[in-house]
Amino acid sequence: MLITSIGQGLLWAPLVIGVFLTFRILNIPDLTTEGSFPLGAALTISAMLNGQSAIVASLLGFLGGCAAGWVTGILDTKLKMPSLLAGILTMTGLYSVNMHVMGKANIPLLDQKVLTNYLPAGWSLDVQTIVIGAGITAAVVLALVWLFQTRLGLSLMATGNNAAMSAANGIYTDRMVIIGYMLSNGLIALSGALIAQSNGYADIGMGIGTIVIGLASVLVGEIFLHGRTMWVRLSGMVVGAVIYRYLLTLAMGLGFPVNDLKILSAAILVVVICLPLLQNKYRTKRQLSRYLKQIGVDQNGNYRRSKRTTTTEGLLSGDQQRTSRAQKRELND
Repeated sequence: MLITSIGQGLLWAPLVIGVFLTFRILNIPDLTTEGSFPLGAALTISAMLNGQSAIVASLLGFLGGCAAGWVTGILDTKLKMPSLLAGILTMTGLYSVNMHVMGKANIPLLDQKVLTNYLPAGWSLDVQTIVIGAGITAAVVLALVWLFQTRLGLSLMATGNNAAMSAANGIYTDRMVIIGYMLSNGLIALSGALIAQSNGYADIGMGIGTIVIGLASVLVGEIFLHGRTMWVRLSGMVVGAVIYRYLLTLAMGLGFPVNDLKILSAAILVVVICLPLLQNKYRTKRQLSRYLKQIGVDQNGNYRRSKRTTTTEGLLSGDQQRTSRAQKRELND
């Protein structure tokens, strides 16, 4: 179960990284995901059925996702549509595009050679999946780590952090947003290409719920592995993808039907969203209680009785001392 989850999680990792680019780097909710994921699968399987190799077909799927991201970026930056609406429009249009590419709602692979067939035949399917997924994911992570050390990558992050300040410093923010959309959806389509080859088919509905899967994996990865450096953040996305797939596999092993995977995905997303909020609330409450304890105040805002008693005793003893001194002066006079 764990080996299978690792292999599947690595195949889904490019999608999680793509969602991370728009959701965390650009700070944009992009719903193009649910259209670009099946687009990558449709282009890859169709190209393989037409005689292209698995490597070339996967690259075509990646480029198709980049084209979908370009369309969303143009709608967002040039036509000034809200990013959420731009993603919805592109996602809706891609449904028809995918149908034209495939010709029907579902196309299976026949005897075509997929990426795992390039590995030794003596290896098990799970090992082949892990090797292919790890190799592609490692290449994506290394390429992005290098990119975010360049001027282009730094401009991309600056645009996501503060677009107005970035524009004031001479960064073409519209161009950066379009590039971010293209990279994100290209990786999402690449993940669709890998999943389609693993499943042996491309389906028009395979993109439904992928945005939930991506967001849940991003949040899970940030819980288990968080940091400031880019390679740590990207590694967290890979870890989140693997853990998320393991949770789904575990749920299926417990007897949940396949039809309930979508609602399980939504439930996991709710948990990973609420868990950090509850942790922060509990941590803040503990810090406040510790501070009030140090200054001698209870949680109702009242001073402790011992403090008030000590203060009262100090005042009474001072009054007695002053009265005694006054009586002594009167006797001396």
